[in-house]
Amino acid sequence: QPDDRGLIGDVPVLRVTRRGPEAVHFVPAALEPGAEVLLSLDWERRFDHMQQHSGQHLISAIAEQMFGFKTTSWELGRQRSVIELDTPLVTAEQVEALEKSVNEKIRDRVPVTVRELAADDPEIETVRSRGLPDDHVGPVRVVDIKGIDSNLCCGTHVSNLSDLQVIKLLGVEKGKKNKTNLVFLAGNRVLKSIEQSHSTEKALTSLLKNGPGEHVEAVKRLQSSVKLLQKNNLNLLRDIAVLIARDFKSKPAPKQLFVLHRKEGDSEFMNIIANEIGTEETLLFLTVGDEKEAGLFLLAGPAEAVENLGPRVAELLGGKGAGKRGRFQGKAAKMSRRGEVQALLQEFISHQNPGA
Repeated sequence: QPDDRGLIGDVPVLRVTRRGPEAVHFVPAALEPGAEVLLSLDWERRFDHMQQHSGQHLISAIAEQMFGFKTTSWELGRQRSVIELDTPLVTAEQVEALEKSVNEKIRDRVPVTVRELAADDPEIETVRSRGLPDDHVGPVRVVDIKGIDSNLCCGTHVSNLSDLQVIKLLGVEKGKKNKTNLVFLAGNRVLKSIEQSHSTEKALTSLLKNGPGEHVEAVKRLQSSVKLLQKNNLNLLRDIAVLIARDFKSKPAPKQLFVLHRKEGDSEFMNIIANEIGTEETLLFLTVGDEKEAGLFLLAGPAEAVENLGPRVAELLGGKGAGKRGRFQGKAAKMSRRGEVQALLQEFISHQNPGA
């Protein structure tokens, strides 16, 4: 169970941990020894932990009684909690039956009590436990859910199952080593989850212009439309790439440097242009993506020139890349420096052709 939070006077408690029998509090400022202070507990956090922890005890006990599923570990998470059950399979029908049973116990208002036993008390052997810490000292704490469960535990708990309000089992996930993870919410977390789901539902109703029962079908139709549009867009980009290359090649005196940026392009778009133009004589610098931020680049041309210039182009663009056989491509973080790359390439060509 996570530790408590609160204030010592006006100093916040950042963390609490245990060292043997002592609770060690971490604070951001020194406290005056001997000073009288008011301790304030973050009750919302504490009560949430109480609900989840007592909920875990109840679920674990009923799961073992109904189906023989033993709990091997559990995690109290920030948004949801998980119980690891020693079984490779929990069916949907078993989850439904378990949820129904634990909520019946909550409605029965079963008391939850805490008692302490001496470490050598033989009764400890009859209490459900996963063992004590090696550095445990003093009496042993037992949490009893009347008529349902007795469990060794040092955590904080509600005094009656009715304080849990409700438990919702969210389903199961595959666990480690042939085990199953059971995901659950208890108490106020259920209410918060419903509120969040309702807000999402209202937003989707507004966006999709239909009722909640039609949301799934509406999203499926949108997904199909998007896939079709993406396919059409890719085909159009390929056609544009071919036309751009043919237009360049149709000019009476093709230039030795070809530079192009297109926001909507991709790697395939750039490579089609390079393939169509040919890179034996022409040096190509192609970029796609945001004009001033991140994107992709391709430098293509005579192998020796590309091998020499590729790393320098990547460095100027604040990116990384790799290349072979006259092509160097990668990701760029500073597309706004395309002009500097173009100047570098133009200078390189000028040195290669002094009389040009």
